[in-house]
Amino acid sequence: MNTNTHVIIMAGGIGSRFWPLSTPAYPKQFVDVMGVGKSLIQLTAERFQEICSPERMWVVTNQAYVDMVKDHLPQVPAGNILAEPAARNTAPCIAYACWKIKEQYPTANIVVTPSDALVLDVPEFRRVIQRALDFTENRTAIVTVGIQPNRPETGYGYIQATDVQTAEEVWKVQSFREKPNRETAMKYVEDGHYFWNAGIFVWNIRTIVAELRKHVPALCTQMDEMAEGFGTEQEAETVTRIFPTCEKISIDYAVMEKAECIYTIPADFGWSDLGNWASLYGLLQKDEAGNAAIGKVSMYECRDCVVQTAEAKSVVLQGLDGYIVAEKNGRILVCKRSEEQRIKDFEKG
Repeated sequence: MNTNTHVIIMAGGIGSRFWPLSTPAYPKQFVDVMGVGKSLIQLTAERFQEICSPERMWVVTNQAYVDMVKDHLPQVPAGNILAEPAARNTAPCIAYACWKIKEQYPTANIVVTPSDALVLDVPEFRRVIQRALDFTENRTAIVTVGIQPNRPETGYGYIQATDVQTAEEVWKVQSFREKPNRETAMKYVEDGHYFWNAGIFVWNIRTIVAELRKHVPALCTQMDEMAEGFGTEQEAETVTRIFPTCEKISIDYAVMEKAECIYTIPADFGWSDLGNWASLYGLLQKDEAGNAAIGKVSMYECRDCVVQTAEAKSVVLQGLDGYIVAEKNGRILVCKRSEEQRIKDFEKG
């Protein structure tokens, strides 16, 4: 394990498409979505335990979720849990963590990861991440992990690789592409040079700070001002005052689409962003009728359903065809899988 390696876990989202498991008061990253006895953020930290020590892990989250992070990741030092006073998208989130890291560790080599994705093949994940860290440690390079697509997915952004292989497994990135329509997604899969953008980035601290200063100088000025308060009694006040004034901008728009030193490692380690019920259904094992269930569930004359009722004592379903059934803290959802896009409306009651 390299003591120069740091991991930034982004844990500020509210997971609104996974209601009722996920609510603004208790978002998806803190939920045991898979019914394995561990929340998604716990599984995320666990994936890195052979790569990075807990003392080098950093979590950026909403102020309202700080205590939940402490409960779920007690091994992470409290000082490494950074509270965002307002949601400002991923560029300010990442910059905040990087400025904190560089104050103490000016040569750090960093992995940035979402807190609420799933990885099925953890050994392969660790191998790919270590390969990326080896590549970035002494180079001016940003590596983004590209997921080998197994279907024409329209819900993900894509990374387009060039034909230039810089090193073993590492390819130069030509462009980033927005979520495509189905016809375009089919072309991407057939082409072979396009990969899903998992939002997992690897870089050394010198490279990312330089790229941020080049492409979003106003944000860096704000980070420099915030950093003057780091380690002082004024730190919380300084962050609360300055951070909400940062521009809402993603790291993709701020850096990835503009920088020239972007590379990708195509990977296949059973990744899913678990962004909605459809993605969960796609991951779970099905019975002969196409039903996927987590919890003590008995189904009769049901087909193509996804059920997550892990906290219920017993659930019996009959005659459902293509439904989502979920229960959490007394909230119950029963809706057609084809109507999943309406869940945000259903949540409002």
